[in-house]
Amino acid sequence: MKRNSMCPICFLKTVFTRPSKVGDVYPKKKYDDGKVTAPPMGWSSWNTFKNNIDEDLIYDTAVAIKEKGLLAAGYDRVNMDDCWHSSLRDADGNLQGDLTRFRSGIGELVRRINALGLKVGIYSSNGTLTCEDLPASLGNEYRDAYTFAKWGIEFFKYDFCHNVPMPYYAPVVYGIEMTKKGEKDGVFYPCTQAHLEGLAKFMPCKKLVTGCYVSGMDKCHGAMEYDNVYSEEGGEYVLTLCCKKTNSQYEKLAMIIVNDDIHLCNVPPQKFWNVTSRFQVVVKLRKGINKVRIFNPISSRADSSMLQYLTMGNALKAATARVAKESGQPEKPIVYSICEWGKNQPWKWGALAGNMWRTTPDIIPKWIWIKMIYNKTVDLYKYAQAGAYNDPDMLEVGNGNLTEEQNKSHFALWCMMAAPLILGNDIRTISDKVLKIVTNKELIGIDQDVLGKAAKRVVKGSVDILARPLKCGAAVCFFNKKGGSKKASIKVSDLVKDGYAALERGATYTCREVYSGREYPLKDKLEVTLKGDACEVIVLKKN
Repeated sequence: MKRNSMCPICFLKTVFTRPSKVGDVYPKKKYDDGKVTAPPMGWSSWNTFKNNIDEDLIYDTAVAIKEKGLLAAGYDRVNMDDCWHSSLRDADGNLQGDLTRFRSGIGELVRRINALGLKVGIYSSNGTLTCEDLPASLGNEYRDAYTFAKWGIEFFKYDFCHNVPMPYYAPVVYGIEMTKKGEKDGVFYPCTQAHLEGLAKFMPCKKLVTGCYVSGMDKCHGAMEYDNVYSEEGGEYVLTLCCKKTNSQYEKLAMIIVNDDIHLCNVPPQKFWNVTSRFQVVVKLRKGINKVRIFNPISSRADSSMLQYLTMGNALKAATARVAKESGQPEKPIVYSICEWGKNQPWKWGALAGNMWRTTPDIIPKWIWIKMIYNKTVDLYKYAQAGAYNDPDMLEVGNGNLTEEQNKSHFALWCMMAAPLILGNDIRTISDKVLKIVTNKELIGIDQDVLGKAAKRVVKGSVDILARPLKCGAAVCFFNKKGGSKKASIKVSDLVKDGYAALERGATYTCREVYSGREYPLKDKLEVTLKGDACEVIVLKKN
């Protein structure tokens, strides 16, 4: 880390001082506002078709979803993954569909699919390019979100390819100017009027009109705050950040919080033709006294990811509200899928930023890989909640060389983990066996349970035992992770003692195995015999 004009002693203190985190800056408020009541269900183009998609394939898949009963089962979204769009933004800088493969336009395709009773999802990346090197949305969040909302998109997957981490250096600031938008003259507030926190410190500089500047705001170690910014009348103002030029080799970032509104101001590497520089953001002031807080919020890669995904989430909500206001039609919320691959522990902050978050790298139709994803995700059960879900990636049921038992276990485990159910096979040619698995009414009911709680692994071994509380009972899953036949059991008293499944001591329950349909009364313990790779899911309903 470079000193960035800090006091040398303060710079040494950064080694021993724990910085704040960007999560501490934002209110602990879930992204979801009650519009998402269960894990999303639908289909995605990627697993089977990769970059070979066009408007006919997407529409024909939507038709197949309806005709084969999948829409009736709850699969109501058709999601276009990477390669739906052109390498060229349009003349206004907006994303547009591939000019030959989606020649009718994305808006028209959405209209046709909506007419079938299905919703449409789309894809971009939290980077300079998508994973297939097409235009992405980093730096264009509000523009692209508005484009998606105008098209009527209702699901958005935001990938992590070509991501550029946000800088953790702050500009050094000698003051701010506040000018009513459209006017020339404003009010200058020297840095000496600000209160300093943490390692922020006034540093002398005779070349500045203030005679000093504020440093020490890097990496969330310090901040400056004005509590005296006065406005005769509320409205839009231009806040000019007045900076002293520092090292030309690296970028800098300032988060500027005006009252409760958050703004980001990027400062590029600078040349030293002059001592000072000016960078502007447009803010809203209220009548009377306003507070302005300035600092750099990035203390880790996780902070960078969280803030970038939060930015897009805010853009999506703003876009759908704007389109509803402009059109006079009801708002169409966009379900927001964070596809960050689990690199920066999105389960710890995902509920603040979106509706679902990927827990691992991409899935592939290999049983060993599917089990790896399961093993990672099942231990994150406590982070799942209504409206915010762990996402172990799309379903590979029916793809590759998975056996029938592996397909059934794969689907059942995803349902137990309250995972989004996004099919990844060719729906036009789906087999009856696969169709029967993915339309299992009781498993889907478990996945969609309104409590939104994922299953807890209460026993770990060659046979895992999972327990999940449901609104009207509980579900217990036995999963044989090995290739040979296995027996397993668990005492009801142990499930009661564990407490997570919320079973009542002394109550009587009826058991139903979801694949066979077999029903029986619950006795002292649950016992099963499983084939290799098989699972058995038992729903317990209170009598």
